[in-house]
Amino acid sequence: MKYIIIGLGNFGASLAQKLTSQGNEVIGIDTSMAKVDANKEKISHTICMDATDEYTVSGLPLKETDIIVVAIGEDQGTNVIVTAIFKNFEVKRLISRAINPLHEKILQAIGVDEILYPEEESAERWAKKLSLNNVVDSFELSPDYSIIEAVVPKEYVGKTVREISFKSTFNLLVLTIIKKVEVKSILGKTKTETQIQGVASADLKLEANDILVLYGSNKDLKNFLKQKLR
Repeated sequence: MKYIIIGLGNFGASLAQKLTSQGNEVIGIDTSMAKVDANKEKISHTICMDATDEYTVSGLPLKETDIIVVAIGEDQGTNVIVTAIFKNFEVKRLISRAINPLHEKILQAIGVDEILYPEEESAERWAKKLSLNNVVDSFELSPDYSIIEAVVPKEYVGKTVREISFKSTFNLLVLTIIKKVEVKSILGKTKTETQIQGVASADLKLEANDILVLYGSNKDLKNFLKQKLR
């Protein structure tokens, strides 16, 4: 996949490096030449440029890029301006970093696809989340094994865990299923809540919008995602 990371601070640089090491093509951007030079051997491509300049941004390969991450954290104003510029170019997927609740509301108003909080989540976790299609979340247990949350493939809707044979077919364990359920409040208003189903039963039938919680080797997880979640 192809990524553009704007802001090569601690989080942005680490995210760009990890995505590069996973075999992705990454363009790392910063206004600091020192940061660009420090990362040029660790990231696919590094560019020293001002991403608040709309004309300069228009020269980037935006249409060919799968995900753009605005990782600027030191200057909220710059973060908002850069996010708005990329949003105006109608990029495929735009993720931006939020520093506080007010900043988050501004980014939501701009219409970003997702908001990240580096203070709460590691670059390693985000690198895995971004590099695997349809992964909702992930937790790395070791360099070789992980637990991931992934949406149920359409072809498995209506089938049981036993019928799919995750263990024999993909060498993966289904730990549990997370379901989205509509519940009514005491005032009669309906809202959607996520409910964890406990240890997955072999006879549990999968439904649309269910989330699988899978355990296995990173290699087997990637193979499953490539085959079934395209």
